[in-house]
Amino acid sequence: MKKSSKNRLTPRQQSLFPSNNLFDKIARAVCNAGTLPRKELYETWEMAKRVRRRYRGGRVLDLACGHGLLAHIMLILDDSSKVAIAVDNNIPLNAAKLSNTLIAAWPRLKGRIIYKEVPIQEITIFPGDLVVSAHACGSLTDLIIDKATTQQARVAVLPCCHDLQESPTNGLEGWMDKTLAVDTVRAVNLRAKGYQIVTQTIPNEITPKNRLLMGEYSKKIS
Repeated sequence: MKKSSKNRLTPRQQSLFPSNNLFDKIARAVCNAGTLPRKELYETWEMAKRVRRRYRGGRVLDLACGHGLLAHIMLILDDSSKVAIAVDNNIPLNAAKLSNTLIAAWPRLKGRIIYKEVPIQEITIFPGDLVVSAHACGSLTDLIIDKATTQQARVAVLPCCHDLQESPTNGLEGWMDKTLAVDTVRAVNLRAKGYQIVTQTIPNEITPKNRLLMGEYSKKIS
């Protein structure tokens, strides 16, 4: 089974996820909804579990959320987060179908997932929030990092579609791939703002745009 496939998961694929482990239960719900490609299921799961190993609790803000799968999985993995807000300029019409299917499988999510179809610039972030974004295109990732750090909130991003006209490389492209230079600058800038950073990758077999940057504000940075 190719994890990077962009083919949409449907109820017919539920048999591919037969176990009682948490991932397979989520996968079966996603299949039942019939709204997402296989790739999005895997990349969202791989990001969410790594973020939750580091950061617990807090209101979750899933920015540039698409269908909002990341918002749901973040609450499934950590019930101490009371609410998740899924924000996008254009929320797909079938996002509600995915949400309802996941809530049916996890009734404790009812009333705790809030969709907001507004520009990210209009969202208010608080210091205790956990800001996450999977594959916010180009400089949108920079906007998300800037909004989170303004309030010293925790942040985790999985960048994609790097805009080399908008996102700086700071001259590092002589030593490394230009997109890696962009993400390196993002990490260095995050640390310069007083954040303890963590850099990881999700499996390349899912997506080559697999660099995960996480950060938590800490006055103890040396």
